[in-house]
Amino acid sequence: MSRAPDIGVVVVSHRSARTLDRCLACLRAAEGVARIVVVDNASDDASSGIVDAQAKNDPRLQLLRNESNRGFGSACNQGAELLATPWVAFVNPDVYVARTDLSRLAAHGREVPGAGLLGTDAVNAAGIADPAVRRWDPSLRRLLLSAGSRDELYFGRDPASPLQRVEATSGAVMLLPLALFRKLGGFDQGYRLHAEDLDLCRRVREAGYEVFVANDITVLHLRGVSSRTRPLWVEWQKHRGLWRYFSKFESAQTSGPMRAMIWLGLWAHFWLLAAPAALWRRLILEKFVNDKG
Repeated sequence: MSRAPDIGVVVVSHRSARTLDRCLACLRAAEGVARIVVVDNASDDASSGIVDAQAKNDPRLQLLRNESNRGFGSACNQGAELLATPWVAFVNPDVYVARTDLSRLAAHGREVPGAGLLGTDAVNAAGIADPAVRRWDPSLRRLLLSAGSRDELYFGRDPASPLQRVEATSGAVMLLPLALFRKLGGFDQGYRLHAEDLDLCRRVREAGYEVFVANDITVLHLRGVSSRTRPLWVEWQKHRGLWRYFSKFESAQTSGPMRAMIWLGLWAHFWLLAAPAALWRRLILEKFVNDKG
């Protein structure tokens, strides 16, 4: 006997028109979905129109428009406030789910005692698996001591485990009981973009629950479609988010000199990424101006 739909989905959109139409079509066709809330963070493309068009044919779909970009975590919290379902799923607008993915994910959550937050496996358009769905807690101390090596950031996939316990998973697809999400206070809105998913996973575990990845469920994740127009801003937010995460969870156990080294290393890494990108943009602009002249 099939269960009544019990999953509320939140999609945060910002300049996501390229993928949003198909993302929502997949969610509308998915089993177990009772409601879909799209929170649009001041998109200046066709994103809102896409939602409006699909909402005319599906009363489960609702659009909430923000006049400014409030950030990912804040928008997720807005969307979750409108739900009254047992489960809340956060799905990126560049993720395409299959018909049974979310219902099977919720079934895993019901069947495993202590399951607090669940993610899925993910591949990109070329079929390459995303290692970021199975993560250890990030540690800026470890990164500094390993000279920035990322080799130890990710768990390997355990092929023998349909449901694999991890410390953290990607925010591209996250499902958890709505009551637990509210008990934890939702996403930390102090993050603007990036690391808020890692923060939530850590707080789920600190509350006595487990974080899992369903190895038997794979979604298609095109990754960062809305971020490509502002790569430097996105990188700045990533580094800012990592510093906030460090300040919350590692700083108190770190000596003053080590904190200073970590801060310098983090922002030196940002400028190493930013300087070439800024130079490239300047060269392109100069070429455009010269061609016009």
